[in-house]
Amino acid sequence: MDLYEYQGKELFRRAGIPASEGRLATRPEEARAAAQELGGPVVVKAQVLTGGRGKAGGIKLAEGPDEAEERAKEILGLDIRGHVVRKLWIEAASDIAKEYYLSVTFDRGAKQPLFMFTTQGGVDIEEVAATSPDALVRLHVDPFEGFQPWQARRLIYGAGVEDPEEQKQIAAIVGKLYEAFVEFDAMLCEINPLIVTPTGEVKALDSKFTVDDNALFRHPDIAEMRDPEADPPEERAAREQGVTYVKLDGSVGILANGAGLAMSTLDVVALAGGKAANFCDLGGGGDAQGVVDALEIITGDPQVRSLLFNVFGGITRTDEVARGILQALSQMAIDHPIVVRLDGTNAEEGRRLLKEAAPPNLHVEPTMLEAAKRAVELAA
Repeated sequence: MDLYEYQGKELFRRAGIPASEGRLATRPEEARAAAQELGGPVVVKAQVLTGGRGKAGGIKLAEGPDEAEERAKEILGLDIRGHVVRKLWIEAASDIAKEYYLSVTFDRGAKQPLFMFTTQGGVDIEEVAATSPDALVRLHVDPFEGFQPWQARRLIYGAGVEDPEEQKQIAAIVGKLYEAFVEFDAMLCEINPLIVTPTGEVKALDSKFTVDDNALFRHPDIAEMRDPEADPPEERAAREQGVTYVKLDGSVGILANGAGLAMSTLDVVALAGGKAANFCDLGGGGDAQGVVDALEIITGDPQVRSLLFNVFGGITRTDEVARGILQALSQMAIDHPIVVRLDGTNAEEGRRLLKEAAPPNLHVEPTMLEAAKRAVELAA
């Protein structure tokens, strides 16, 4: 679950990481009141769950309340990479002498937390990695040993931070960032930029915070931070119905029984020259209600032009899945062409059931590649 900047900074503050004071606003009048309360110049920042706000005009400086209200009018309703701005963070402006980058994320390959630190902050970390790889210091933390103070020093010296006072403050922030990463079951805690003010104060100017969905039962207060309006309507409906679904931008609707098979199906659709409209995992079974729930969500996407069921029966019998599909189709009218690939346990029986009882818009194919090609062809 991705958090907005202001939510991530709230967790930073709980962990003792310094950040600028700010106020949340959803209307221009609130932005004005926030600027008046904070006093002095403020920064009006769009709150969206994507990057590139500054380049899109979502971050603007305001000298006072009147200007803050005007900047708020300009930013609210702005579309930034498909995300509409509905919230603003009004923050006291900070003078910046230096910009650093600091993050800790979970490295799935190493199965360990990974720190990244560079003195080249304020830009995309991918850009730093590509253009100045030697400037980026990487350091894993053994979860059994936990964070050690020497690791903070390794990051600081490796990046070339020379000022002793900066070193001391950054080392403290590194330790607190790891504490926040562990305490809140995060997958990513990023500060970009981590700034140094002209007076030598080091603090977080931004926050990118991602929490593991599977751990939210331990953090009900963080679970309440989820903004359902930030997700596509299909994903909101899927969450309500317990369907594992991710919206994509293609035209072939995907349903598969298993996450690995669903991901493989996306690849095969691409190989066949098409683009998947979604990722959807039906799970190990194929009961009628589960199929109905998934179909309602997928067919509600106006981009979908064909549907592709990809079912492999290991523990699950494919004839039971076929019956589930037929029962689901009897409960709802679907005009889209449907392609079904069944393989595995009782696959021949499952195909026979579909061919004998399926509606005219349902096509059965023997292999995954043939099914993908047919679905792409029907979506054209």
